[in-house]
Amino acid sequence: MYTLPLVDRALAIFTVAAVMVGLSIVAVLMRCFVRIYVVRAFGWDDGLMVIALALFIALSTLCMLGPVAGIGHTMKEFQSVPALQKALMWWWLGQMLYLWASAVAKVAIALALLRLAVKQYHRVILWMTIGLVISIGLVFWLVLLFDCKPVSYFWERINFTKSGTCLSADTLIAIAYLYSSLTIVSDFTLGILPACLIWNLQMTRRTKVALAGILSLGAIASIAVVVRLPYLKNYSDPDFLYSTYQIAIWSIMETGLAIVAGCLITLRPLFRWFLDGSSSYRRRRRSGGRIGSKYALSALTGNASTPASQEPRYWRPDIGPEDSTNVVVTSISSPLGQSNVDSSQEDLNPTGGSRHKNQVSVHQSFMISDG
Repeated sequence: MYTLPLVDRALAIFTVAAVMVGLSIVAVLMRCFVRIYVVRAFGWDDGLMVIALALFIALSTLCMLGPVAGIGHTMKEFQSVPALQKALMWWWLGQMLYLWASAVAKVAIALALLRLAVKQYHRVILWMTIGLVISIGLVFWLVLLFDCKPVSYFWERINFTKSGTCLSADTLIAIAYLYSSLTIVSDFTLGILPACLIWNLQMTRRTKVALAGILSLGAIASIAVVVRLPYLKNYSDPDFLYSTYQIAIWSIMETGLAIVAGCLITLRPLFRWFLDGSSSYRRRRRSGGRIGSKYALSALTGNASTPASQEPRYWRPDIGPEDSTNVVVTSISSPLGQSNVDSSQEDLNPTGGSRHKNQVSVHQSFMISDG
C-alpha cells in the first residue's frame, strides 16, 4: 500500500481530526448520560446529535487516513497517478460527509432551543433556521456531488485517458462563499436567539447572562466558518491537495465545535446531579446510613420561634390565630432532587429566594383540645 509521511500540513490535518473527534465522543457520551440517566428524557435532538457524531467519526477517520494517502502533500511528492487519484477520492468523500455532519449537529442544537421557545415568533425563527441549514446543506451537497460528470471524473481528471467535465473553479468558489455566508447567518441566529428566549424568565440578571452564554455556545462553530473564508479561493489552485489544507482543518473544527458546544448546553444537570449525589453520600456516611430513606417524616407546631413557612397556619389557613398553638401538622416530604421529570425540558425558571431541601407531598393536621 502506497503511503506518504505524516509531516507538515498532512500532520496538522491528522492531529486536528484526532483531537476534535476525541472531544466530540466524550461530549456526546456525557450528553447521553445526562439525558438517559440523570434527566431520563432522551429526545429527538439527542438522537440527532448521536447521528452527527457517527458522521463526524466517519469524516475524522477519512481525515486521518487521507493525509497518509496524500492530502496535504504537493503534487510532486506522488510517485504514481493512481496514488494521486486515491488522495483526491479521499478528499471528495470527506467533503460529502462534512456537509451532513455539520448540518445534523446544527439542527440538533436548534431542536434543543425549541424546547425553551414559548413565543410563536421564536419558534418560527428556529424552524426557519432549521430549514435554512437543511436547504443549504442539501443544495451544496448536490453541487459537489454533480460537480463533475461523471462523478468519478473529480479524481480521474488527472488521467488524460479519461474524459468528462467539471464546473469551473470560479463557479465553485462563488457557491462556497454563498454556502459559508448563509452558514454564518444560521450560526449567529442560534447564538443570539437564546438571549431572547430567557430574557423574560423570572431569574436574576446574573443568572440570565450566564445561562444565555451557555446556550449560545452552539454558535461557536461560526468562528471556524469565518476563519475559513479567506482560504476558499484555494479551490482554484492547481496544487489542490496541498493548498486546501486550511479548508480541511477549519471544516473539521467547525463540525467538531458544533458537536461539543451543542452537548455542553445540556450538561448543567450533570453538575447538579454530581453535587447532590456527593452531598447525599456524605450525609449518609455521617448519619451511619440512617438518612437513606426516600421520604422524611416531620411534625410542625406553632410557637414564637417557628419560621413562617413552618407554622401550622401556613398549611391550614382556615384555622384562627388563637387555635394555631393547638394544632399539629404531620407532613411527609420527598427529596426535591429526586423528583421525576417526564419531559425533556429542563426547569430554567426556578423560584426566587431560598429553596427548601424537601418538597412537601402529604400533610395531615390534628386539633388538640383540653377536653
